[in-house]
Amino acid sequence: MSRAPVPVPYSDHNIIFSQPPGKMYFNAVYYPNWRIYRNQPPASLNFDVISHVFYAFAWVKPDGTIYLSDEWADTQIQVPGAEGIPETTGCLNSFAQIKKRYNRLRVVLSVGGGGKGSEPFAEVARHPGSRDRFAQTALALVQQFGIDGIDIDWEHPSDAQQGADYIQLLATLRAYLPGPQYTLTSALPAGEWALQHINLAHAAHYLDMINLMSYDFSGSWVKKCGHHAQLYTPQVPHSPDAAISCHSAVSYMVRQGVPQNKVLLGVPAYGRSFTGTRGVGHSYNGHAGEEGTFEYQDLPRPGATEYVDEQIGAAYCVGGDGGFVTYDTPRTVQMKAGYVRQNGLAGLFYWTGTGDASGHTRKDRSLVYNGFLGLFPQ
Repeated sequence: MSRAPVPVPYSDHNIIFSQPPGKMYFNAVYYPNWRIYRNQPPASLNFDVISHVFYAFAWVKPDGTIYLSDEWADTQIQVPGAEGIPETTGCLNSFAQIKKRYNRLRVVLSVGGGGKGSEPFAEVARHPGSRDRFAQTALALVQQFGIDGIDIDWEHPSDAQQGADYIQLLATLRAYLPGPQYTLTSALPAGEWALQHINLAHAAHYLDMINLMSYDFSGSWVKKCGHHAQLYTPQVPHSPDAAISCHSAVSYMVRQGVPQNKVLLGVPAYGRSFTGTRGVGHSYNGHAGEEGTFEYQDLPRPGATEYVDEQIGAAYCVGGDGGFVTYDTPRTVQMKAGYVRQNGLAGLFYWTGTGDASGHTRKDRSLVYNGFLGLFPQ
């Protein structure tokens, strides 16, 4: 199977960046702390093919203090181990044990997230005192749990002032968490509607990586069915939403001054459902699954047929109880890994590692495993 993007006859797919020599690639996952309640402890991940874990989420108080969003899951619940990984209490302590066995693994505490997790950021980032408290408490948590850094998931700075405050927050954090000892990253959306408020070149100066959330291009908010994580823009997109792609988002970031080797390309380990539709570009009447989504490990749906669009790097299944479900497969992830290699990006990350097909028992279907094979072809 070819692991490079399939060449196609229109210009949007041309490789536009140069590849740095001797590049090392990262294959990272987000681990949400609530997955411990679904019998998915940290040790359930396949660390043979994972370079970074972003532990989601810690939250922030209005005064800037970072705190654990679920102390029971994070520090107290009994967490099973695995071969060479002892049982312990709390998922953060479990990752500390895992790091002893996988000594190249970096665990990064992700602060924020959607909804409530991001609400305090604007006020915290506005004031020097609360920015300082944010950075002080970030360092304290990193040292307490023996982890490697902080990921900022503020969704999202909504105007130019918040964009400037976001840069100041990053600058303060970097002063407390100097590299290369500590890793500092930030998750940012793919849409220019959000990125336009941020001086991305300045952000990249302080960050080791930008986790580009290159998914959710389509969903219940669009008028017509579309792919939610396509690698390339279709030759004739049916709407402005359908023109967004991994490639268009990476291109925008690089034009704004972000070094391509700091861009980590996001892969969704879930699909988005549209029911009552004839497919991409057509109307629909509803959604199936949990809030319109299915976890990747539950795809394709029973009785559905899976397809890959090699032209734009997108996959989907049709039939069964999900209708039309758009998602990534091993083939599209290997196309994305090829894109990373050819364009000198930092690597791939997956939201979430726990939504993937098990990396141990279903390697042929695992996105994380196939992404690794694409980044490091044998």
